[in-house]
Amino acid sequence: MNTEHPLARAARKTMGIVKYAAIGANAVGTLTVLVLVVVMNIDVVARGVFHAPFLGVVEIVIFSMILIVFLQLPDVVRVDRLTRSDGFLGLLEGARPRTADILSRVIDLLACIVMATIAYATFPEFTEAFESCHYFTPPEFGPPFTGDFWTDFQQATARCHYFGTLGVFTVPWWPAKLAITASTAVCAVLFLSKVLFGSRPIDGPATAEHPSDSTPTSGGDTSP
Repeated sequence: MNTEHPLARAARKTMGIVKYAAIGANAVGTLTVLVLVVVMNIDVVARGVFHAPFLGVVEIVIFSMILIVFLQLPDVVRVDRLTRSDGFLGLLEGARPRTADILSRVIDLLACIVMATIAYATFPEFTEAFESCHYFTPPEFGPPFTGDFWTDFQQATARCHYFGTLGVFTVPWWPAKLAITASTAVCAVLFLSKVLFGSRPIDGPATAEHPSDSTPTSGGDTSP
């Protein structure tokens, strides 16, 4: 009989969604790495063979590094692979596991606060960068809406706050701002789950021990 508390069930479902979001972002980050490798190899060939460098490689690398780091960060936190010095915790866990668990939760709480603060601070920057494009509102400058979706989208993207060098490579800032805000928000949720539930995974199905799974404790000959 499943006696799981409704709040625990809701937390399990929420963490399941967060888990797949982290895995999906990690996959997108991995694809970004592959695209970056292709671009850098094209630049090497263009420089060595045609003596014509691929313009905008530096800007593409810088912008891609922002996306890669923050797209892969949530899954790193989820699988406990975030770089940190836990030698003291390892020693303390052997002698005083309860104290080590409390200290680990305190560290995760501080990490949750830091990630939530970053998400809170960068969200206005994302909204400002996105709203500068005027995708859905009449533009303050430039050509007005034409009614053609693709034309209006290109014109709006050209109005965005951009990263890069004019005439070489430019890209709207808001995707990077969105990656930073969303990534740190997901990391904050993951760290909060570690504070509340420890290192135990709560995104899997609840299991209950079946009487037949218990190990017999009585002696005796069990051979046929």
